[in-house]
Amino acid sequence: MENKHIIGRAIIFIETNLYEPLTVESVANSVSYSYYHFHRCFQAVMGETIGSYIRSRRLTQAAYEIVYSNKKIVDIAISLYFESAESFTRAFKKRYGITPTEYRRNGIDVLIGSHQSVQIDKLTECNYGELVPEIVTFQAKSVVGFRFEMSIKKNNCIEMWEKLNVQLAKQNYIFSHNNRYSIYEAGDTCLPNQFSKNSETTVFIGIETSSATNIIKGMKLKEIGCGRYAKFLHKGTVKTLISTYRYIWGVWFPKSSFQLADRDDLECYTEQFLGPENKNSQIEIYFPIQ
Repeated sequence: MENKHIIGRAIIFIETNLYEPLTVESVANSVSYSYYHFHRCFQAVMGETIGSYIRSRRLTQAAYEIVYSNKKIVDIAISLYFESAESFTRAFKKRYGITPTEYRRNGIDVLIGSHQSVQIDKLTECNYGELVPEIVTFQAKSVVGFRFEMSIKKNNCIEMWEKLNVQLAKQNYIFSHNNRYSIYEAGDTCLPNQFSKNSETTVFIGIETSSATNIIKGMKLKEIGCGRYAKFLHKGTVKTLISTYRYIWGVWFPKSSFQLADRDDLECYTEQFLGPENKNSQIEIYFPIQ
């Protein structure tokens, strides 16, 4: 746990100095560790070297600026310490599969999901320390609820959850204390090289049930299959959930050795979820991996 918080402090230092000439030594000094010890600690927790992590974060930051600013692409590359426009383009295309110019033209977002964009440095030291996932085998579940369409531009999740909770309360549903799920269904609309704020995806929200016959009128049954997942734990309000997603998509996945599987990703709300505005709430996030 101590190592995770040390890494959390180091990552905050990196995040606030992306536009400065960062070195491994300067990052180690920021947490009062020796170069040798910190380098080993960082690689053990994060699965890559500090230098590789910094380069990965600068690529992600560059992608963010390409979409959300009017700066020239070459100026973005230089400000983030890429050696030349050519080396930046090569690195960018290797990461995202398309050139920076194509990325800007398509309006693609580095966050593949359904939440509004924010800067990653909104995360706290504690958040970073906890965002090292557990690799788990998720057991099959049955969920009763309903699905709807949404996009970043039209994010109606809160409205839909309110609707579901009203229906459950009216029916006095006997499984009201069971885990609840937001299931972001896999599809072709949210591919990494096509995603934009207008891309629509389908979401199924509902409550876990042990009986396929106990379905409330007007609702449907959704089966979550067994599979391998990277399980992240978000701690904080629902409003700050977006920062966790940006970290997962913008930092953890690109630098990890895992490949995303073509299955639904999930949010699970257990008894540890204390309400949308409670800073002590916990939300389990599951991403399918091969």
